[in-house]
Amino acid sequence: MSAWWTRSRLRILLSILPFLMAADGCRSAAVQSWPLWEKYAGRFISADGRVVDPMRGDITTSEGQSYALFFALINNDRARFDLLLKWTQANLAAGDLSTHLPGWMWGKAPDGKWKLLDKGQAADSDCWIAYSLIEAGRLWKNDQYTHLGQAMLGQIANAEVEDLSGFGLMLMPGLSDSFIHGQAYTLNPSYVPHFLFARFAVVDPTGPWPAIAANTPRFLKQSTRSGYIMDWVTYTPGTGFKPASGPAPSDPTKPTPPAVGGYDAIRVYLWAGMENPAGPMRSQLLAAVPSMASYLADHGAPPEKVSDEGIPILQDGPIGFSAAVLPYLRALPQASKSAAQQKQRIDAQLNPATGLYGKDPAYYDQNLILFASGFDQSKFSFGPEGELKVQWTY
Repeated sequence: MSAWWTRSRLRILLSILPFLMAADGCRSAAVQSWPLWEKYAGRFISADGRVVDPMRGDITTSEGQSYALFFALINNDRARFDLLLKWTQANLAAGDLSTHLPGWMWGKAPDGKWKLLDKGQAADSDCWIAYSLIEAGRLWKNDQYTHLGQAMLGQIANAEVEDLSGFGLMLMPGLSDSFIHGQAYTLNPSYVPHFLFARFAVVDPTGPWPAIAANTPRFLKQSTRSGYIMDWVTYTPGTGFKPASGPAPSDPTKPTPPAVGGYDAIRVYLWAGMENPAGPMRSQLLAAVPSMASYLADHGAPPEKVSDEGIPILQDGPIGFSAAVLPYLRALPQASKSAAQQKQRIDAQLNPATGLYGKDPAYYDQNLILFASGFDQSKFSFGPEGELKVQWTY
């Protein structure tokens, strides 16, 4: 082989080396290393993109699909994102999320068929799906995701937003008619993560979103009992907010649950803790829910429930509760000791055999831990206007 040919090959290789390195960098960034997400997906997500809750008869909820879409986006896992989206549209939204908001529960019916069991909507899941689509469109530069997310926003605005007399615009838990009884409105404080509505306000400034974002801290503050958030509240003009038992159970033989702060309310602390420090509402959101931090200064775990009078019921919440309060505690300078204690409790329950948390990993716990740990590890954060910031674009 001539020296000229050798030098020519070398020049060619050197000229394309930057492109080869860039391509390799793109491949390495394609799917991020997030072992907890991979373990979660392996246990709870089927091959066709359905999130399964094994502790509830293998049902699937719009909540599970919405969270998984968000986590797939965080991990730059577009293939799984598309699988989740395809299954959600086909099975929960009559084939088209642009015209149908998803029903909230799918599973095995008494006749043995697997189908949509409850066509009612869960507005928080609708908002999380719309948000993930809009941010996927921006981050992956895909207009189809963006347009689908915007179409969902239009449906949410038309069907799931009400102007509460004497208070202002607020997101209802689902289709408005299902949650209005005479003069009383039933709402769920955990359904309004402020950063979602801050982002919607930028994407659709003429919609109800700027008002909902502005009203959220006041809604949370007025919904508390002794500084603790409730799962469900009722608003009556002239009377204000008071704890509520929430929707009646679908099974009439089951008793109506009491009004408490528990498995729904715990997310409010998580959302407040993940609010951007430079955001205009962060201090108000944290100030709306002060009592959990005070409780954890003297207790090793969050209470599983808080009564409708704002009194903690002295039974420790599951491991997911500790994860949910971790960003909240870390946002409070005086709570660093409590934060360290909750982190220690979480770490102690990692099961090496499964890579998940708890002896028998529960779907809901793992979701709360994914939110908290992903945020703690800077895999994602929310900007001052609610925009999603992900590690693979840093």
